[in-house]
Amino acid sequence: MDQTEIWLTKIFNDHLAGLGNSLLSLVKMPASPRPWTNFVSMELLVVLIIVVVFAVLRSSLSVARPGKFQQIFELIYEFIEGQTNDLVGHAGQPYLAFFGMLFIFVLFANLIGLIPGFEAPTMYPYVPAGCAVATFLYYNLVGIQVKGLWNHLKHFAGPVLWLAPLMVVIEIVGNLARPLSLTLRLYANMYAGEAVTSVFLGLTYLVVPALFMALHVFVALLQAYIFMALTMVYVAGSVAHEEH
Repeated sequence: MDQTEIWLTKIFNDHLAGLGNSLLSLVKMPASPRPWTNFVSMELLVVLIIVVVFAVLRSSLSVARPGKFQQIFELIYEFIEGQTNDLVGHAGQPYLAFFGMLFIFVLFANLIGLIPGFEAPTMYPYVPAGCAVATFLYYNLVGIQVKGLWNHLKHFAGPVLWLAPLMVVIEIVGNLARPLSLTLRLYANMYAGEAVTSVFLGLTYLVVPALFMALHVFVALLQAYIFMALTMVYVAGSVAHEEH
């Protein structure tokens, strides 16, 4: 994807090109005079913002007199916990931290593009793909942890032995399609939202851009929720025990 460097990426490339190339060498990628890309610099900024937000939140926690900042995150926690109980069941509590982390990261990454001079990293396919691969690995690992490797693999064969060869193929294709579906859904919606908002910001001011920015916020929230909810569904399927 052709892209123009935003100011943050320019700072990274002007002052931290050596570090960027060192990181590229770890994954056997060739060095570049300007190794940092917009989505990488924005990802790092999102992570930094999340760390600062939770550091501030932790320092101001109070049971007796919770502030508005704490109350907002308590509502978010209660919402995620409620969705976990609905979609995974009470056995889903051990996975609550992963669901919350995923939701907060995707939400912040979606919303940061509304700030002038920044871009949403989720409008590049690499970031949704990274989150999707993390989800894919996570629900398979927890499935193995809960049921054991053999039982986790056995459900790919289906309930009927003579259909096992067909079911194995169907299950493998279906599971591999999950990260692709997660990636395309988040990437396509955020790319389209950023493009539409940018066009209308360039054409007019005030009312029309405000309407599209409000729509963008709604899409950002919705896509973060959908990504988290599908992850919960996949985890629920991996840890569920068959009824006999």
